[in-house]
Amino acid sequence: MIKRSIIGKLLLCSALIMSFTSCIINDVINDTSIRIDAGTDPNFKIVVNTDAGFEHFNRKIIVFEIPIYAFSNVEDDKLIHTANILAQYLDNNEDDIVDNLTVHTQLKTNNTFLFLWKTERDAFIAPSGSNSLNISADSINLIWHTNGHTGDFDYSLETAWNLLVKNGFEISYPTIFSDQANSEISIAMDAARGENFLNPPATYPVAAWFSNTDVSCNYMCQIGKYNFWVMSSMLGLKKIV
Repeated sequence: MIKRSIIGKLLLCSALIMSFTSCIINDVINDTSIRIDAGTDPNFKIVVNTDAGFEHFNRKIIVFEIPIYAFSNVEDDKLIHTANILAQYLDNNEDDIVDNLTVHTQLKTNNTFLFLWKTERDAFIAPSGSNSLNISADSINLIWHTNGHTGDFDYSLETAWNLLVKNGFEISYPTIFSDQANSEISIAMDAARGENFLNPPATYPVAAWFSNTDVSCNYMCQIGKYNFWVMSSMLGLKKIV
């Protein structure tokens, strides 16, 4: 598998899928007239989904044994794009080997998966014993990577990262990445906010340089946002939180 850099190159996959090569009849959902195109992305192929308990999804892509499912109305290019994002996080040095085997093992043990949906009617209850995050296809913006990182942010970057953190890093390294108040990342976040706030305050201390004001986001949620804020800043994603 050859993966491209997250920054500025992932849009290539959307152009590649415009050339259809092979189609597979989907025998999972009731409407068998809907066809699954494998795509021509050099990294991944879209395949028919036949997984028990996941019949709501007509297709999927497997990324280092982590499945990404999609409802039938989700665009192919956004499914492939998300797969490339997840792969880059798992194998950032692009040697076709997962960078952190401890985290990878934890993700598989937790039956971790990601799924893409298109409308509010695309409801899904995950099978018992599995762990997932989901993302609206409309919040995935492929053009963001080639327009100078301006305009609507590509939220596949944040969702894919949060999936790995919640079901991999936090469990594998609790003293570092746990969302509890005594972990290394929580201590760092409190320092960045100027104080230990269980919920975002009305006004942050003047010296605070992380000042998320989403009042619906509790302490654990704030740690997740801080984690992504740090990572995205290191990658130069210019994400404003």
